[in-house]
Parts: sequence; structure tokens; C-alpha cells
Amino acid sequence: MATDAGTAIPPFPPGFLWGVSTSAHQIEGAAEEREPSVWDVFTAGPGRVKDGSTAAVACDHYHRYREDVALLAGLGVDAYRFSVSWPRVNSPGGLDFYDRLVDELCAAGVRPVPTLFHWDLPADLDWLDRDTAARFADHVSVVADRLGDRVRDWITLNEPAEHTLLGHAIGAHAPGRRLLFDALPVAHHQLLAHGLAVRALRASGATDIGIANSHGPTWPASRERADLEAAGFYDLLLNRLFAEPVILGAYPEGMDALMPGDVGADLEVIAEPVDWYGVNYYAPTRVGAPQGTDTEFGGLTMPAELPFSVREIEGRPVTDFGWPVVPEGLTELLTDFRERYGDRLPPVVITENGCSYEGVDDQDRIAYLDAHIRALHRAIGAGVDVRGYFVWSLMDNFEWAEGYARRFGLVHVDFETLERTPKASYRWFRELLRAQRMPS
Repeated sequence: MATDAGTAIPPFPPGFLWGVSTSAHQIEGAAEEREPSVWDVFTAGPGRVKDGSTAAVACDHYHRYREDVALLAGLGVDAYRFSVSWPRVNSPGGLDFYDRLVDELCAAGVRPVPTLFHWDLPADLDWLDRDTAARFADHVSVVADRLGDRVRDWITLNEPAEHTLLGHAIGAHAPGRRLLFDALPVAHHQLLAHGLAVRALRASGATDIGIANSHGPTWPASRERADLEAAGFYDLLLNRLFAEPVILGAYPEGMDALMPGDVGADLEVIAEPVDWYGVNYYAPTRVGAPQGTDTEFGGLTMPAELPFSVREIEGRPVTDFGWPVVPEGLTELLTDFRERYGDRLPPVVITENGCSYEGVDDQDRIAYLDAHIRALHRAIGAGVDVRGYFVWSLMDNFEWAEGYARRFGLVHVDFETLERTPKASYRWFRELLRAQRMPS
């Protein structure tokens, strides 16, 4: 297919998996038909969501899933990554909804790829409690027993780094705690939950399991020692802390002493082998020494107490979210991971990549996706074993603390009428998929 750059995107390897992603709390609505989550409690508080909205209705996907599966079929994706709401599964009839959704996807020829935790923890649970990891494994067993006859691919957790940092360290997301480094048990218990979930899925017969961790290159603000040390610590905290227990079976040096419980025994669980490693990529982060004041970054306030500060990446276009557009950062990240972890790195799937832009004629989104898919192709050419790519997101949705002000979808949603309108990027991606499937 011809792109805005005037050249076709090169063909990807045979069997490469193309998909789109969503999450339950962001699109399902029907809040009255499930138990409350920590996000329901969080959004009920004043000033926590910028436009004062909640996800009580969201895109009403719970009632309109057939319409949305038809959009997936029309788009021509191989797979659909969605999440299973733990609070909904805990409610009467909750699993029936996912039964119907999976049946509809299979009938449409779209592979279901469920994520088993995407931040919507039941309101009566707490990741500071070790028992939550065991409770999660029980939840996973229930879902796998019900859906495993039709589901091949499973994702245990989505972005435990962000859920730890934003939700428990700086208080910008649910549950709204500001614990700073006292939030580290949250990281450990989520990773333990991942390992226990892998074991539960294996016991149910699953053979294709991954995790979706967010990663990006960390760029030091300068070559000064203080900036280099701050950038190294940020990279440890947001990249290595969540990758290495899964990939290597060990925390970065010194971090195990900060974690609760019998860390050695827990790491044996956390390191249960996965079949692929999911990467959510949006942008690099430029990091320098602390500046002594709170700093703003991507709509977030980063506390002055942190031992680093996030700086602007200058000279780059930005999305409506203010995030820099750096497609070559994806190539850098993947090649760095291959060099850092070598043969220990499982095959990689890009489980999220996307951008926030207004408008139905969203040419900026087309340019963004075009550039990032090319960057991914370069990583494959450099020897990284990448098996799939999922766009974030199928449709505009409830964007957490931003409410409905940020639009990531290939499909526009009118949040007054809930009407869906495919954007120019939807048509562009559909044509890209058709071109990728044409004989060379």
C-alpha cells in the first residue's frame, strides 16, 4: 500500500499477527452489572478525573459488542486484545458476557487475546496485600476454565509499572496513593501474581502466554554524571524492575532487598517461562537529575522527592497528549532488549502502540502508525524476533484520569449518542493489512 511517504510498507514475516487492543474499564460501561473496582472508587472523588467523568457508560461495549466485533471484522485484523474485568467476573452472569464476546469473535474469524488484569482491581482488594496475588490466580483459573476451549493466547497483566507508579507511588491513578518508594511491594505482588497466573493457565492447558509490560528508551538529559545516574535509576525502575524478574528470574542488583517476603522463592514463581513477551511502546523518556520542584510530564505531576526529573524531548512533534513522536525509539528499545537479554529474551509482541489525536480525518495518526510500523520492521531486520503488533486502540474510550479528553481510537465514538464512526486511520490500517496479505 502506498503511504504518505510515497512508498509501501515492506512485507512482514509470514504469520505475523496484526491486531488492535482495548481494556474493559475503558470501554465496557454497564457498571451497574458488576462489582465496583478501585477505579469506580477513585473517579467518585472530586478532581481526580480532569473532565469529571466516569466509566459508568464509557463506550457501552457491554451492550454493543456485536457492533464492535463487526468493526473488527471489517478492519480485517487477525486478533483482538481485550481485557477481562475481574469485578465483572465476580458478579452474577459476568463470565457469560465474555463467553458471548469470545463466541462472536471466533465466528468473525478474529482471534481473542484476553488480558486478565488491566488495572480494574476489585475495590475490596489491595496490591499491598500478598494474598491478592493468590486471589488473582484463582480468578485466572475461573476464566481459563470457562474460555480456554476457544482462547489460544493469554496475557496475564497489563503495565504493572504504570499501575505501581501512577496508582500507588504518585497518586495520579487509582487507588490514588502517594507512597513513593513504599509502593515497591505493589510491584512485587503484581509480578508474583503474574507467575501464579502462568501456573494456573498451564494447569488449564494453555500453551501461549505472555505479559504486557510498558517500555521505552531512557535518554539522559546530558552527559553530566548526575543526569546519567538519574537516567540509569529511571531505566531500572520503569524498565528493568519489571522485565528482569520475568526474563532473567532476578531483580536488578539491590532491588531484591527492598521487596517483601521470601523473594528468592517468589522469583522462582515470577520466572515461570512465558511463550512471548509483550511490549507497550509510546515514547522514550528524557531524564535528568532532580530539580528540587514538582515537574509536569505528559499530563502528570512528578513529585520533587523523586531522585530524577523528567525533561522535555525537544525538536519533536507531539501528540495531543503532549507525548513526543519518536518512532526510532521503538527500534532502539527492541534492539537494546535483544542485546541486554540475548537468548533469554522470548519472542516479542508489540501489545500496544498508538497516539492521541482529535478528528475523524486523522492524518497525524496515520503518519504516526506508518512511521512506527516501519520502525518495527527495521527492528525485525536487525534480528529481533517480533511476532505481532497491536494498535492502541480500536475505539476512543475513557482515558483514565484524562476522562474523555484524549482520543486514541481508529474508530470515533460520540460519547453523547455512542455512535461509532471509522476514522481515516481505520481505512488506512485496513488497506495496510490487505497489502500485507497479498502474495509477494
